[in-house]
Amino acid sequence: MVQLNELAPDFCLPGDDGVDFRLSDHRGERLLLVFYPGDGTPVCTAQLCEYRDGIEAFSDLGVRLIGISPDGEDSHRRFREKHQFSFELLSDEKLEVARQWGCKGPFGMKRAVFLIDEQGRVRYAHVEALALFRRRTKELLEVISALDEEPTGEASG
Repeated sequence: MVQLNELAPDFCLPGDDGVDFRLSDHRGERLLLVFYPGDGTPVCTAQLCEYRDGIEAFSDLGVRLIGISPDGEDSHRRFREKHQFSFELLSDEKLEVARQWGCKGPFGMKRAVFLIDEQGRVRYAHVEALALFRRRTKELLEVISALDEEPTGEASG
């Protein structure tokens, strides 16, 4: 299970472009990992299309989006092309990463978002109790902006 302000657990998943994505290879970047139950489902499509429409605002805050679902690479490619997503979609077909990150539910992957900072630490985590709910772009941008205003030094203890 993922803990706030701790190093994010590393993983390697295939991307929709056929290239493996290893989280630890992206230190130095701010990433918003978006776990979602499935390509083409109504709530997931609405969620990812909303994030697509707000991609410039995420980019302005230095945040790169990465989608993760149990669907395979071919499904991801079709879904990404159909909706013109400019962000990568990763395949967690066995739900191993979802389990590691606390996003595996009794019926598959839970909807969740995690903000990973440049040092690889989890700065924000939200796992939805019900798959019908989702974090809106505006909410996420507000959270990220608020985190940017926090002092950079961490208290020890």
